[in-house]
Amino acid sequence: MSRTLVIKLTAGAEEAERANQAFTVAASAVAAGATVSLWLTGEAVWFAVPGRAESFELPYAAPLTDLLTAVLEGGQLTVCTQCAKRRNLTEADVLPGTRIAGAPTFTEEILTENTQAIVY
Repeated sequence: MSRTLVIKLTAGAEEAERANQAFTVAASAVAAGATVSLWLTGEAVWFAVPGRAESFELPYAAPLTDLLTAVLEGGQLTVCTQCAKRRNLTEADVLPGTRIAGAPTFTEEILTENTQAIVY
């Protein structure tokens, strides 16, 4: 039986360790074969904009671009609809493969059987 991991990241570069932890767990779960959905909310939405992950640095941590690539290749990356609108971001502004979706989609994902949700 396959399990799904839904991760919501509520912090951006201003809370580097928390942000990096969410990406590390998401990429690790993808590598382990789990179905992964990583949601970016608040300031975390900027990580979905091309070039932003490359400027993120945290000593002794895997490069955020590598973790982000793993999620995009093996999971689903989502930017919160309201958060995107507050920052004037559209699907044209985010990385290919990133979707913009809201609370109904998040709720549907986390209420699915065999799903674990984590918030960072």
